Amino acid sequence: MARKRRPARSTLLVRWLGASVLAAIALAYVQPLRAYLAARSEVARSKEAVAALERTNRSLERRVELAGTEDFVVREARRLGLVKPGERLFIIQGAEPEKRPSLR
Repeated sequence: MARKRRPARSTLLVRWLGASVLAAIALAYVQPLRAYLAARSEVARSKEAVAALERTNRSLERRVELAGTEDFVVREARRLGLVKPGERLFIIQGAEPEKRPSLR
């Protein structure tokens, strides 16, 4: 039976030193990788928020465009319960606002 030769001490030291350096390099990449992934998810959330705000902005811009029209003023006045001179106001008890007939 042949005896296995043990490598020289200097060879073992170089191997352990190399493994240690590789482990240190790997550990050095952990925090920047975590920061990158966190930043990427934050960017995705920000993009979703921007898209929602853009939709809201478009809706509000449409309302501003309509605000100058006579139909809008009449509709808002009716919603507030105002009537034109000579009209009678009838209030229906128990009716949901969505189910009330339109007074155009």
